[in-house]
Amino acid sequence: MVETAAHLTDHVFPRLPVRQWVLSVPKRLRYFMQRDGAVLNMVLRIFLRVIAQSLSAHCPSAARVDRAGLHIGAVAFIHRFGSSLNEHVHLHVCVVDGVFEVVPGQVDADATVCPAGVIFHSASGIDEAVVAQVQATLRRRILRAFVGRGLLESFEAKEMLAYQHSGFSVDAGVCIEAHDRAALERLLRYCARPPFAMDRLRKEGAALVYRCAKQHSEPTGDKRGAKVDELHLTPLELIDRIAALVPPPRTHRHRYFGVLAPNSPLRAAVTAFVTPAQPATVQAEPVITTEGATGVAQPAQPEPVPPKRSPTHYLWAVLIARIYEVFPLMCPMCGGQMRLIAFITEGAQIKRILEHIGVDSEPPHISPARGPPLWDDCGDAQMGEGVEVEPDWDLAAQPAPDFDVDQRVNW
Repeated sequence: MVETAAHLTDHVFPRLPVRQWVLSVPKRLRYFMQRDGAVLNMVLRIFLRVIAQSLSAHCPSAARVDRAGLHIGAVAFIHRFGSSLNEHVHLHVCVVDGVFEVVPGQVDADATVCPAGVIFHSASGIDEAVVAQVQATLRRRILRAFVGRGLLESFEAKEMLAYQHSGFSVDAGVCIEAHDRAALERLLRYCARPPFAMDRLRKEGAALVYRCAKQHSEPTGDKRGAKVDELHLTPLELIDRIAALVPPPRTHRHRYFGVLAPNSPLRAAVTAFVTPAQPATVQAEPVITTEGATGVAQPAQPEPVPPKRSPTHYLWAVLIARIYEVFPLMCPMCGGQMRLIAFITEGAQIKRILEHIGVDSEPPHISPARGPPLWDDCGDAQMGEGVEVEPDWDLAAQPAPDFDVDQRVNW
């Protein structure tokens, strides 16, 4: 999460305004998006096309430019979870708030010039009315696509179009200014967050309590439900909820589109606009020597350049410092920087160090493995006719499978 946000902030998103677009669809359609990757990709493509059309229409400096030559830059995050550990497929898309154009000629006064002749046209007037129009367009196109795939009948799509509360929701209220890189990084952390947060989990007796970010409805006896902001779960129920949120194998949780796509010919020109312009190199000034002759001062010797690191990899200490604004390798007593001085591998020395700092030097005792508790809770139940006694699975012979297990899944 933190490394993804840091990489996108430092090396991908240019210093331009960025707007977050969020799409949520009705529960009836979420089932297909959760189970079928092709349907999810279809909805994401429709969402991006509608965003691109809306941004192109609200860029005043691109009014006389051919729409086919305008491109957006976006990173899409696929969320398969809700705030209460529930299955809720929805899309977060961070889009540069405008469109890009490659024109080698003169540049309008309202446009921003990026390196290599790429022109950025800023969008304006993205208000609630524009978002409502985008939502209506998305509702029509997504339902038409579901009918075309045979997932909905035509009359069902017409009924869903007539609903007052259709279940479609589009939000574009979060816009980060070009200079506010810290806010952009916080937004990207939110979009790249995992479905589960350890700081919201606590233990109360034998149950686990998970604090939800939003209130949700729990079933009650009066069929109305109750609004609660906590989940009381057993350990197995918690594992069951988390397991249902695991994404399919070999799928990306965030994807690049437009000029930010890996194969885009404009990506290098746009990402070069991430770092601010470096000041020009100062030339050496002429000086007067002791003999009266004019000479040139010798420039200072350049400092040795440290070895280059991959821009996608960050040191763990740097990531912790970006989150908590505290450098973990700084000594709390003298303020100096701590560093590794040795790797100790001898067991006797490790035991002495652990005992000196008050840490248990013996490993914890591991309980032996056991079979499943088949009848632990039914020991007092009376055995009658028709009740089969479960075998002892630990002693039962388990035949070998006839074929190797193929773990490849066609999603």
